[in-house]
Amino acid sequence: MNSDILKGNWKQFRGEIQKQWGKLTNDDLDVINGEYEKLVGRVQERYGWSREQAERELTDYFDRQPTS
Repeated sequence: MNSDILKGNWKQFRGEIQKQWGKLTNDDLDVINGEYEKLVGRVQERYGWSREQAERELTDYFDRQPTS
């Protein structure tokens, strides 16, 4: 996913991301604010995953999302 698309559509993605990764808090999502690198870091931190696993999970998730 292009980071500009994530940033531009953050409000739409925010709820879906919180459903997918329930350990992310509203405060986490406020800090992330559509920035891909911050999203990777927070997912990695909350789930205790390696950076590579967090990126893989996010890539898989975004690849499943419909494009508009």
